[in-house]
Amino acid sequence: MNAVTRHERTLSLWGKQIKPRVLFGGNGPPLIFLHGAGGLLWDDFLDALARKYTVYAPEFPGTSPGEYDAIKVLDDWHDLVVYYSELIDELGIKDATLVGHSFGGMIAAEIAAASPRSIAKLVLLSPLGLWRDDAPIPPWLSMNAAEMAEVFFYDQDVAKRFMLTPEAIATQPDLVLAATWALACAGKFTWPIPDRGLRDRLHRISAPTLLVWGDKDKLVSPVYAYGAIKTSSFRRSTQPISRPVLRTRGYRSFLRPATH
Repeated sequence: MNAVTRHERTLSLWGKQIKPRVLFGGNGPPLIFLHGAGGLLWDDFLDALARKYTVYAPEFPGTSPGEYDAIKVLDDWHDLVVYYSELIDELGIKDATLVGHSFGGMIAAEIAAASPRSIAKLVLLSPLGLWRDDAPIPPWLSMNAAEMAEVFFYDQDVAKRFMLTPEAIATQPDLVLAATWALACAGKFTWPIPDRGLRDRLHRISAPTLLVWGDKDKLVSPVYAYGAIKTSSFRRSTQPISRPVLRTRGYRSFLRPATH
């Protein structure tokens, strides 16, 4: 299939102090995608979503070109959650489907808890945000590239497509700096552990929610998926919370736009 034509839009947020770039494309109901700590990459996954949805993919504060200092004006986790609510308002999107991957899933869950009526559906792809002493999240921010590849990717051949090669590290320092800075921006809100009390706010999520996990995930163990749906917080939600989907089975039917 051909790649979806995508466009760019720059917003002015937080009293004009943050100007994030938003990539968007596709056709259909609005879907907002929040990327992981490594930065935004519009890939085949977003192309697939864009065939049924109009996908909006904002870059995390501090990672848009020329906007590296933007991360400094957000002081804490509360600021970050309010910032994303402002971003959604600025896009003019109502009743959005919100999809978050890893660190982006942590943010997406907080948005859905803070503004439950603004989110129509929520999809969390191996999200950070919770903590278990029996299954601690590895200290990924202090890992070297080889260690990250081992933790982030089950298939190491796939890892080679996404991780910087030794040759790229040696010859393209700008790429190294951008990747390192993206991790540092995320690290401001996840160090030393990615737990900001989300567990206590899960009960506020009212949108139908799908949890998608890799059954071989080495960063966020699948035990988090099963543990999350067993908590009293999820049971008290006013809408049903889906059982976790291991690998990627089932997400297409959940995301399918309603027909009338």
